[in-house]
Amino acid sequence: MADSQSNARPRADAGAPTSGVIHVRTRLTADFTVISNALVQRRGSAVTIGVAAYISSLPTGTCVSIAALCEHFDEGEILISRALRELEAAGYLERRRERTPTGQVRTRTYFYNVPGGEPGPAPDGPPRPPKPRRLRKQTAAATSAPASGTARNMEETPVQAEGETEEAAEPQAEAEARAEERVALAEADPRAVAVLAGLRRVDPRLVLSEREAARLVPAVTRWLGAGLLPTQITDHLTTRLPADLLVPPVGILAYRLKETPLTAPETGSPVNPERPPVLIMRNCDGCDRGFRSAGHSHCRDCRTRHPLPATG
Repeated sequence: MADSQSNARPRADAGAPTSGVIHVRTRLTADFTVISNALVQRRGSAVTIGVAAYISSLPTGTCVSIAALCEHFDEGEILISRALRELEAAGYLERRRERTPTGQVRTRTYFYNVPGGEPGPAPDGPPRPPKPRRLRKQTAAATSAPASGTARNMEETPVQAEGETEEAAEPQAEAEARAEERVALAEADPRAVAVLAGLRRVDPRLVLSEREAARLVPAVTRWLGAGLLPTQITDHLTTRLPADLLVPPVGILAYRLKETPLTAPETGSPVNPERPPVLIMRNCDGCDRGFRSAGHSHCRDCRTRHPLPATG
């Protein structure tokens, strides 16, 4: 009789677990990152752990802004920003704003593999300066010191990722735009501004800013010019709004005001038509009957009964 054949793999070692994950490890000598178990095993969002592992693997100086992370991951800005906030609250991420000698404000991001850790020694040997002055001296050392053959271990040094976003107190263009919006509202029809400002009394969700009101005022002015009353425009803008506004209310209001209604046609009749003059009430000299006349002293019957005699 032939021996029985089996497609099953050979029996595992006696010490191998019977269930759960079995690690097959390969020793890496390059292109690897050391991450603490406390970070990768923390409870919470998988997006947060993935963002943390990705930032840990990046070289120093890589931009880790929300836009840069969104280009790498499939998640959107909301999930990425939430992950960064969770890492910042847990102490793994630190964002600082510092003013450069030229007066520009830069945001620099520090990532720690252990929350609350301190940076290790610089490649040249001397210890790093304290935190308030660390950024400026690190930049100077990186530009002036020669390239060293020994690279710092990522588990000893936090990754510094510069967001290089230059922020001014208030850009000149933004200030000019706001000034133009205020001028536009001041020169607009007061009735149109009152209609937009009064929408919140009908629906508390319809709160508009100066910029949004300046965008809608021309359309409301056209509706008023077409002959509609302010109450009619308010009813048109607030009737049958969705229960959950998933978009800003200015978009819905602009859509409802997009087409200007027709102007009411002229009626053709004057507002105050001229009335015929009222004749004076008189008494007929022939029959003493009352009648109205402009200058006759006899009524119509007496005038037809006593015709004037012919002359000649």
